[in-house]
Amino acid sequence: QGQLAESGGGLVQAGGSLRLSCAASGRTFRKYVMGWFRQTPGKEREFVAAISRSGTNTNYAPSVKGRFTILRDNAKNTVFLRMNSLKHEDTAVYYCAADETTLIRTTDENYDFWGQGTQVTVSS
Repeated sequence: QGQLAESGGGLVQAGGSLRLSCAASGRTFRKYVMGWFRQTPGKEREFVAAISRSGTNTNYAPSVKGRFTILRDNAKNTVFLRMNSLKHEDTAVYYCAADETTLIRTTDENYDFWGQGTQVTVSS
């Protein structure tokens, strides 16, 4: 059974940056569209960003576009989320997820496998 493992979360001041990583094991990584989602207590999980299998195409939520960048390294079975100009409202648990499809989808129910999540806290 393969796994997704996020890392890189932490506490940062508003305006700062973080880079999240998600390492995949046990699967053919390049078969999967990879996405990042986030969730805060009492709210539904929301789409943040996704990247195509080759890494050529990406999609971002409007709230993060221009500040966040999703990248992947298929040789290292890893997807990254670079987060700049962080805001207090970016505070959440961030999850990476894998979708065995050719499409970049933004709904969490389409994703097949999930990591455990990593906490990002942005102090205002």
